[in-house]
Amino acid sequence: QVKLVESGGGLVQAGGSLRLSCAASGRTASVYAMGWFRQAPGKERDFVAAIRWNGRATDFADSVKGRFTISRDNAKNTVYLEMNSLQPEDTAVYYCAAGRFLSDFKKNKVDAWGQGTLVTVSS
Repeated sequence: QVKLVESGGGLVQAGGSLRLSCAASGRTASVYAMGWFRQAPGKERDFVAAIRWNGRATDFADSVKGRFTISRDNAKNTVYLEMNSLQPEDTAVYYCAAGRFLSDFKKNKVDAWGQGTLVTVSS
């Protein structure tokens, strides 16, 4: 079982940037695809971005394409979400997730979740 711990959330003004980190622990952490979901108040948890275990493929929700990037450092068992041009509608709790395959993330089919980190974008 892989354990995930997010960090990097906070308050930012519209147009600003934030970088989220997710540290994974467990012997098999580096073979998992990893990604991010978010849940705004009163809404369902939605897929944001994911990256294959070797970093050679990524996937993004349409709402963040061109603004967010995802990367990973398997030597550190860490995945990053770089968020640029943030807007108030990006306000949400952001959850790190791990799954066997990149294609599973859009199906909400993941094996592990982090505890979440709050991102608040003020207008």
